[in-house]
Amino acid sequence: MSSKRSEYFSSFKIKDAEVEIDADLKLFSTMRLQAHGDVITLRSVESLQNTLKKLTLDQVPYRVIGWGANALLPEESDHIYLKLAFDFDKKKYLQAARESYHLPASVSLSVLSSHAVKFGLKGWEVFTGIPASLGGALYMNAGTNLGEISQVVEKVYIATSKGELITREIKDGDYSYRKNHYLKAGDVIYAADLKHLGVDPAVSVKIREYLALRNKTQPLKEFTCGCIFKNAEGFQRSCRAGHHIDIMGLKGSRVGDVEVSAKHANFMVNRDRATRLQVEGLMTLLQEEMKMSLGINFETEVEKF
Repeated sequence: MSSKRSEYFSSFKIKDAEVEIDADLKLFSTMRLQAHGDVITLRSVESLQNTLKKLTLDQVPYRVIGWGANALLPEESDHIYLKLAFDFDKKKYLQAARESYHLPASVSLSVLSSHAVKFGLKGWEVFTGIPASLGGALYMNAGTNLGEISQVVEKVYIATSKGELITREIKDGDYSYRKNHYLKAGDVIYAADLKHLGVDPAVSVKIREYLALRNKTQPLKEFTCGCIFKNAEGFQRSCRAGHHIDIMGLKGSRVGDVEVSAKHANFMVNRDRATRLQVEGLMTLLQEEMKMSLGINFETEVEKF
């Protein structure tokens, strides 16, 4: 595969597009899974358009990868990963509170959370502590117990697989729990307009307190990919899957180098050289145990890339 890709990329001459063949992808995964693959880093909207057009025309499969916070990467990939790395001047765009923010998809949620703390932006507390890019968060409607990011999205800017640029105003029905309903296969979110719900100094305190709570109750300083399972239908969206895994005594369960966290049972921790196959094995074990004991099918929140 590498030799074929090398031959293919030898003619890949697109401005602001940087190609890396057989890259070590551990740093593209918050769980630091053992993974290798080909990556194209895109530094402008134009490079994204041209790359999508070329890959689609050449029938080369691709996936967008952000921080890998909700992704299970295989050890070897048959498709190309696209990494957005657009310029963003924090001093220029985040020096004061605004009514609306036009932001690149590659900006970090932690940067936006810091801005929300500084100026008390109501609504932005919903993504406190989520280790992701804005684009990845919008794709899966990321959220916490405080709410979901869809609550503060006005518009998304999309590049299609043909390289066309589309602006979509977000409306009711465009999002549900951990899911969007408007992106088509091959679409890439490259920017978004976010609003806030007013300014209140109490929001700063709320964010700090919630971040402290997450650090106390979740293994945020270890290599994880966030919550593994969605809550089953009818349950509150508060990682109830973790509660069931806990009361069943399955904390500490392990497959290879992947272990159910002792701190929060809906998290799995990479103890050394974990792979996607090991994560999948442990997920299957937990799903079967919960199905047998509770009669509930817990869907996975993480995606296989």
